[in-house]
Amino acid sequence: MTVIKVGTSSWADRTLLRSGWYPRQVNTPAGRLGYYADRFALVEVDTSYYAVPAPETVQGWVDATPDGFTFNVKAFSLFTGHPTPVAALPADLRPTGGPDRIRRRDLPPDAYDELWRRFRAALAPIAAVDRLGAVLLQFPPWLARGDAARRRIVELATRCRPGRVAVELRHASWFDGRAALETLAFLREHELTFCCVDMPQGHPDSVPPALVATADLAMVRFHGHSTAWAGGNKEDRFRYAYADDELRCWAQLLAELAGQADELHVLFNNCCAGQAQRDAEKMAGLLAVGAGQPVSPG
Repeated sequence: MTVIKVGTSSWADRTLLRSGWYPRQVNTPAGRLGYYADRFALVEVDTSYYAVPAPETVQGWVDATPDGFTFNVKAFSLFTGHPTPVAALPADLRPTGGPDRIRRRDLPPDAYDELWRRFRAALAPIAAVDRLGAVLLQFPPWLARGDAARRRIVELATRCRPGRVAVELRHASWFDGRAALETLAFLREHELTFCCVDMPQGHPDSVPPALVATADLAMVRFHGHSTAWAGGNKEDRFRYAYADDELRCWAQLLAELAGQADELHVLFNNCCAGQAQRDAEKMAGLLAVGAGQPVSPG
């Protein structure tokens, strides 16, 4: 029996709060998360990409959710190689006199190690009650396949252990011809979850939606197919509503993927005005899952 959990990337983005998905009387952070957790068994934390959360904030998430609820946590942007605003770092770890945005190489090794220590400490409240699904390492589109990139992935994953780690790769070189088999073998060798994405194709950062499990946890993130992917703002890039026939087709594919793993996480990232929540609710119905109960694949 495979556990399938369906959810969304974020539960409190600005457009969602304006959309009316939450009832008017549900107007506090804890109340919204509790309302969300009554409907889904899984959520992806994306605020951790922008700043390392405080442990007391994470404890609040625990207090607002029931046993069996799962948080996937996106790694802080600096860890995965994205240019990061200095202001996003804790005040005592910020370098002075340099650029407004930095990368890993701009931070002294001891400060970088301390930042990781605080990130792991922030996750401790959800890990302690077995609600940490995985840390998502979402790499930038310019991280091309190669030995140095593989060493970096392994190093970051090691810092996340003993928890599960999911890897989202966004450079076509990882999936070019036979490279795809090598990439999946590499992830499998290191017990890393391959994060499959459904996204617009034909762009420099497009990767194919390979439905393959490389660890005991399988994961699929749905970005949608916006025609504004290349040049739109964040809302435009993810402004997409999955049609019912698309969701039915995906439900069949997801049921097959579930047969390859012990657990499957399905996350909708088409976060624009509550569309992710609406599509996730439909998908949960098609997969006949509510609170993440075991499901027989196929």
